[in-house]
Amino acid sequence: MAWNEPGGKKPNDPWNSNKNQGPPDLDELLKKLTGKLGGSNNGGSGLPGAPVLILIILILGGVFVLSGIYTVEQAERAVVLQFGKYSHEETAGLKWRIPLVQQVMKVDVEEIQGYDHKAHMITEDQNIVDVSLNVQYRVNNARDYFLAIEDPINSLHHATSSALRHVVGGESMDSVITDGRQKVAADVRVRLQEYLDSYKSGIYVTKVSIENTQPPVEVKDAFDDVIKAKEDKDRYINEAEAYRNQIIPEARGQRQRQIEEANAYKGEMIAEAEGDTERFNQILTEYKKAPDVTRNRLYIETMEKVYGDNPKVMIDSQDKNSLLYLPVEQLMKSQKTMEPSDSNEIVRPSRVQNRGFVAPTEQQVQSERARSLREGR
Repeated sequence: MAWNEPGGKKPNDPWNSNKNQGPPDLDELLKKLTGKLGGSNNGGSGLPGAPVLILIILILGGVFVLSGIYTVEQAERAVVLQFGKYSHEETAGLKWRIPLVQQVMKVDVEEIQGYDHKAHMITEDQNIVDVSLNVQYRVNNARDYFLAIEDPINSLHHATSSALRHVVGGESMDSVITDGRQKVAADVRVRLQEYLDSYKSGIYVTKVSIENTQPPVEVKDAFDDVIKAKEDKDRYINEAEAYRNQIIPEARGQRQRQIEEANAYKGEMIAEAEGDTERFNQILTEYKKAPDVTRNRLYIETMEKVYGDNPKVMIDSQDKNSLLYLPVEQLMKSQKTMEPSDSNEIVRPSRVQNRGFVAPTEQQVQSERARSLREGR
């Protein structure tokens, strides 16, 4: 039977010793407790136990104070809640909170965290593509991270899926799989950050990278051929660019050289023409002074130039009004190439003279020139 059941004696009643069915006297209980702590057995005065009580109070107070001390690291931010509501935010250092009244939540705002996301997406041209990407992020607002939404990490995952679906849905499959990966990653990051800011998640996305994109297995071989063709195209373009970069400087050099040569030839021709003009003007001046003398002199100089380099000899016969041709060059070649024989049949100048060819003397040449001038040849 419990001590407080109705009816009968209550031997288990803790207050039965005073034989009073009313509520216990609190003052009397406090005195008894103080007496026991002070070593008194007769329930007398509590003054002897006061130092012990004070000591206990001090100990409890020290525990209370020490339990409120906490540390915030350099890379952390601490959000302090008072009775469950936002109070303030603490930075790095040794801090204190009111136990049982204030609550502290800490988060690292400099640590870069990441996670992988894989999904099947439909492109703009109604094709299915498998996309794997990596999202790196950090907390940039501790208050929003803890208080704005219930589960910011889960919201981040859902927002990533939504942003990826929106971006891939606006691109062609060929772009997503081949050369459009960087653009897709950049667009996903921008849109994902917009979603997180609208949620006030307190999360900042530092980087989004596309790890892998591939078509379904049924058409993977065909897309591999497409990728190879694009790589060949890029290689041919690079080779053509290299060839162009090599040929263009050479062509420019040749053009500049031809321009310089043309300018040099132009200057040479102009100088030569100016010299001929000056010489002609000088000759014209002399001709005006003595026409006959100048004409004869020009004729003689011209004949000297004509016959000066000519190996043939022209002889003017005095008996007949004709010229005799003496092929001296051919005779000399025949003399050099002819083999000597027993009969010593070698062409010699004496035999040439016997055939009627006589070499003119200097006096005959001068006389012929004078005669030609007189006859006006």
